[in-house]
Amino acid sequence: MPKDSGIGASPKRREDVRFLTGTGNYTDDINMRGQAYVHFLRSDVAHGRLTSVDTSDAAAMPGVVRIFTGADFEGVGGLPCGWQVTDRHGEVMQEPAHPVLAQGKVRHVGDPIAAVVAETPEQARDAAEAIAVEIEDLPAVINMKEAVKDGATKVHDDLTSNLCYDWGFVEENRDAVDKAIKDAAHVTTLELVNNRLVANPMEPRVAVGDFNRATGDSTLYTTSQNPHVIRLLMGAFVLGIPEHKLRVVAPDVGGGFGSKIFHYAEEAFCTFAAKALNRAVKWTSSRSEAFMSDAHGRDHVTKIELALDADNNFTALRTETYANMGAYLSTFAPSVPTWLHGTLMAGNYKTPLIYVNVKAVFTNTVAVDAYRGAGRPEATYQLERVIDKAARELGVDPIALRRQNFITEFPYATPVAVEYDTGDYVATMDKLEEIADLSGFDARRAASKAKGKLRGLGVNCYIEACGIAPSNLVGQLGARAGLYESATVRVNATGGIVVMTGSHSHGQGHETSFPQVIADMIGIPEDMVEIEHGDTDKAPMGMGTYGSRSLAVGGSAMVRATEKIIAKAKKIAAHILEASDADIELKDGQFTVAGTDKSLAWGDVTLAAYVPHNYPLEDIEPGLEETAFYDPANFTYPSGAYACEVEVDPDTGKVTIESFAAADDFGNIVNPMIVDGQVHGGIGQGIGQALLEGCVYDDDGQLLSASFMDYTMPRADDLPFYKVDHSCQTPCTHNPLGVKGCGEAGAIGTPPAVVNAVVDALQSAGSSVTHIDMPLSPARVWAAMNG
Repeated sequence: MPKDSGIGASPKRREDVRFLTGTGNYTDDINMRGQAYVHFLRSDVAHGRLTSVDTSDAAAMPGVVRIFTGADFEGVGGLPCGWQVTDRHGEVMQEPAHPVLAQGKVRHVGDPIAAVVAETPEQARDAAEAIAVEIEDLPAVINMKEAVKDGATKVHDDLTSNLCYDWGFVEENRDAVDKAIKDAAHVTTLELVNNRLVANPMEPRVAVGDFNRATGDSTLYTTSQNPHVIRLLMGAFVLGIPEHKLRVVAPDVGGGFGSKIFHYAEEAFCTFAAKALNRAVKWTSSRSEAFMSDAHGRDHVTKIELALDADNNFTALRTETYANMGAYLSTFAPSVPTWLHGTLMAGNYKTPLIYVNVKAVFTNTVAVDAYRGAGRPEATYQLERVIDKAARELGVDPIALRRQNFITEFPYATPVAVEYDTGDYVATMDKLEEIADLSGFDARRAASKAKGKLRGLGVNCYIEACGIAPSNLVGQLGARAGLYESATVRVNATGGIVVMTGSHSHGQGHETSFPQVIADMIGIPEDMVEIEHGDTDKAPMGMGTYGSRSLAVGGSAMVRATEKIIAKAKKIAAHILEASDADIELKDGQFTVAGTDKSLAWGDVTLAAYVPHNYPLEDIEPGLEETAFYDPANFTYPSGAYACEVEVDPDTGKVTIESFAAADDFGNIVNPMIVDGQVHGGIGQGIGQALLEGCVYDDDGQLLSASFMDYTMPRADDLPFYKVDHSCQTPCTHNPLGVKGCGEAGAIGTPPAVVNAVVDALQSAGSSVTHIDMPLSPARVWAAMNG
């Protein structure tokens, strides 16, 4: 029978009541008394020199409070980058300035030139249209390979070139990899594109800045995945506000997918303007603004080579990637194609030699940063596509080739500097074959053929690194922040618990799953536990939510704090029960003396903590509140195997996904229903990337896909019903919950499974097509089929 409470149960998400009844409190719902509104005048050219910004006519328009330009931010710090990469020659990356408002040049369509603050949004917009801007057009640099050629126009005049860094990993493997590929019995080579994506969360970004003249305190309300990091970056590096004078609040957030991790210019502006004007200032992004101001994702161009011996064992892997940074370095952008990508190139396989080269390039486009999966989808896509191509070149079964090369003994140290602590890739593949009914595929292919359709099967394996850690290691690799998490557990006198966590929820269900953990440890009902997050004045310093880290890192901090609570509560119970605290047991909310019938209820002990009549104060101080910080010893390594079946219409090239199955190993599972939902959402985004989504610039740097009319988000009828399974559990060995993380898996494992299926469908009809770049639109598929 399924559990009805605690770890392993699937209670309904408590936060859904307010979300589904329209009573959620999002940033745009926050309105301050007397607030003004801001509208940003953004560049409509990709690259140009600002020769004049005349605000005189606009400033005289009705309702205008003040107009700010780049001149108002001279002497103010620019937006910082949170990760510094050192290249393969030992040189640190080129790191250009990123002003809050453009100074001297504009570098992408959407670069903010001026900000109008007015009494109403409409007045701000009208005045922005009246600002006279003169821009000397400069050639736009869009193509990454062209951007790094000698003589290319520079995005940043003060840099030596458009090359941010030339990174090699593991550099000492390079010669050995070259030799292994040269001597191999077979080498498969594939060139591919990991298409640029726009995150498009349900809620666009919003920022409300407020200033209290009486106290000198600034407050920013913002749609953020990590408010403490925003406070640190904006306070210390941009505006020079001491952290104790700056509060950052992220209330309900309607999706992030990575795009709300970063510190943005609009947040800094609203905080700055609120103090300058001594009144609250609010900005709400339009969807069109989001397309040209939110950080984009992916955008890699890669050549990958896989070497095999005569027995089809993988012997070496070499990749060369161009990674687009856009016009500026977003907060964590340099780490995505390097430490979050290169370290995962071993995948699920025991390839002995691997070398990864990444050239990060500045272009006149929107900045590119982490998007669901962040580096791991890019690594998985390259690897799983080249393995599929190798299997077809060798005439062997793609699943058999994978199985032959699986890692089977753990812990396993990869040649790209990470150690997988546990896993069972054979089990996940066995489970996939079962739930996907792969034995019945031939019959389904025949049925499709009878309808005039081409049916294909694509299989993919993945592994990802979650809960980035530990802080001392990532610090050596260039991180400019710690990657721990925090929790304060406060027990009230009557036994209720409030947990303040640095892990912010923006759809993950923390308010449901976190109480399951705490309640299970103590043996009390889950409704006695409340979760607070998103306010830097309440929760201790934490690093936020991204990289599938909330439960593995944030949950572990809660466990550690709760262990401290239980230890103290046992001492109180021991005094009252006249026993040794070593003999006190806690189960089902009751403290008992081992081997006796003497007991106290949880509420009796918590009341005693605040009414200390029954224990000596010199031994135990009153109260029951503890804080813990958890810095993980290693990444966690979720893994899995996915299968996709498609039908291709040979007349139109349209691809329809007929079935999709996912077998994942997430370690221990706290709430299976929430895990199912996370996987469903990730698969939907992965299908979107594979078939529909693509952010496109023309040669002049104009964003051609700047609305939902031009950028195709997946709809319900684009997606099948999924078969998902996470019964193949190999618990993580180094966090107290044994959890690994599940939020990004679907977006990592899905794209190669879909593309592999389409290629299989075409080759089943005799086509020589070996690859089609994403998104696999009908036009691209039809063109590939017809040469």
